[in-house]
Amino acid sequence: MKKLFLLIFLTIASISYAQNDYLLGESYYREGEYEKAAQVFKKLYASSPFNTSYLSRLISCYQETGQFLEVETLIKKKLEKHAEQGFLYVYLGYNYEKQQLKEQAETNYNLALKAIDKNPSFAGIIGRIFKDYNLLDNAILAYEKAMAKNENANYSFQIAQIYGEKGDYKKMFEAYMNLVDKDDKYFSLVQRYTSKYITDDSENEANIVFRKTLLKKSASNPKNVWNVLLSWLFTQQKQYNKALIQEKALYQRNPDDLTAIFSLGKIAFENTNYEEAKDCFDFIAEKSTSNEEKINASLYLAKIAVVTNNPNTEKLFESLFNEFGKNTATIKLQVEYADFLTFHQNKPNEAKEVLEAAIHFSSSKFDKARIKLKLGDILVFTGNYNKALIYFSQIQTQLKNHELAQQARFKVAQTSYFKGDFTWAKAQLKVLKSSTTQMIANDALELFLKITDNEPLDSIPSGLKQLAKAELLSYQNKNEEALAELQSLFTPKNVFANGLTLGDVIYDDVLFFKAKLLIKQKKYEEAIISFTKIITADNQGIYADDVYYEIAQLYNNQLNNPEKASEYYQKIIFDYSSSIYLVDARNKYRKLRGDNL
Repeated sequence: MKKLFLLIFLTIASISYAQNDYLLGESYYREGEYEKAAQVFKKLYASSPFNTSYLSRLISCYQETGQFLEVETLIKKKLEKHAEQGFLYVYLGYNYEKQQLKEQAETNYNLALKAIDKNPSFAGIIGRIFKDYNLLDNAILAYEKAMAKNENANYSFQIAQIYGEKGDYKKMFEAYMNLVDKDDKYFSLVQRYTSKYITDDSENEANIVFRKTLLKKSASNPKNVWNVLLSWLFTQQKQYNKALIQEKALYQRNPDDLTAIFSLGKIAFENTNYEEAKDCFDFIAEKSTSNEEKINASLYLAKIAVVTNNPNTEKLFESLFNEFGKNTATIKLQVEYADFLTFHQNKPNEAKEVLEAAIHFSSSKFDKARIKLKLGDILVFTGNYNKALIYFSQIQTQLKNHELAQQARFKVAQTSYFKGDFTWAKAQLKVLKSSTTQMIANDALELFLKITDNEPLDSIPSGLKQLAKAELLSYQNKNEEALAELQSLFTPKNVFANGLTLGDVIYDDVLFFKAKLLIKQKKYEEAIISFTKIITADNQGIYADDVYYEIAQLYNNQLNNPEKASEYYQKIIFDYSSSIYLVDARNKYRKLRGDNL
């Protein structure tokens, strides 16, 4: 027993020492100290002569120091002892190639490929070494030879990756599709690797090739998986109506599952494609036999009605409550109704009554938190800030680390910002910048930067307090008062007391917010004037692409001036290639131009 323990101890110690030596060798190699690295890998290879990682590094160290003859001698001696190890010919061939000896290199590469005929089990390592040396065509040949020799061998994934590196999208996607065709278990893997090439631009070369490959597969060998991948592609391209066509086809084959259509509707809604989102949720409301699914779909239909200012929104809520009732199952719908009453109907007292009734039959702490969040919003709307902060703080305490707690923390920060307590707002926002919820993290970062970039210093006013107050007034639907507050910032006695102009501090934030308020009031021409002032002051500022996009949208959607809209979409296309609006601007420009999309 003692001998066994000693053997185990020595084995573990040996592995540990080898690992430490390997890390040391890698460190030398990365730092370009090839001679030191060679000594380490020579020792490691001597102790483990079948470890190709040690051999590969040792060869590379010799080559980096011009010791090509040392490499040749090492490999030839190895081949004398182990002629069956055909992968050694790749190392030898590449050693000749490094010396510009092309013929000798090709001779050895061919010997490596022929070795697969005798021993297909070495095809994997031969293909990998070819790929490591960027000899991609040879790597493909090696993998294809192996699959021809052994029907159980499957190197389609490796071949697809290589075609991707070569930029041959057609063959890459065909290889990936063949992999999925053989076994659906590869679906997620293929989708993940395919997503590296797919963008949100339907005219992107890879997108076009991928779509054609899928359509060809779907025609020759109909399978659900092709519809799923087409739906995924169209979703990436924000073509939600086309994605819905694929999902409906899948639903016809499996009429018990509406999950994918619900997910598609949510994605379309979050990307403000409300018409396409409504199509998804209408379909669920019509087809589903589940009360829960119908209620969830109806919640989004109500959200869409609110955000699109549908004049029948109030009647829609009434009809939904008549159908599903006011109970535990419709808590989220009731919260949405309270939001509508407050922020769109200016009826905060009625909204509070709805929520105070709902909290009595809410069955979970999460539902109670949702209700308290909305009650807090209403209290901010009515100017009762301290009580609102109490509600938000309660949620943070009761649901630590939950998304609802993060929302509550953001609302604490936002309310503190509205009140002009920038120090406390920043403290909350610092925590939220690493929020697991991307939307909260983005909102937190945006508000944090606004405060830190514009915070008053040494009691010198910067305009941030007036901007925060204007944003609060807008939050309370007091848009005329909000505009008046912003206008006060342009009054010389308020702005120039510190020797600065508004442009030195917060000019772009104020003008951008002013323009958004004017859009709310449907004063579109005045909004464009406000946006244009930002560009006049600094056409490379952080708001530049936002401004051009907003102006283009106004000309396109509100002012019926396609020529001017095209002009501003073009500004984004040609001058702001990294803008988040690029793809949408390009698509809308093409549509205005009359392209067949």
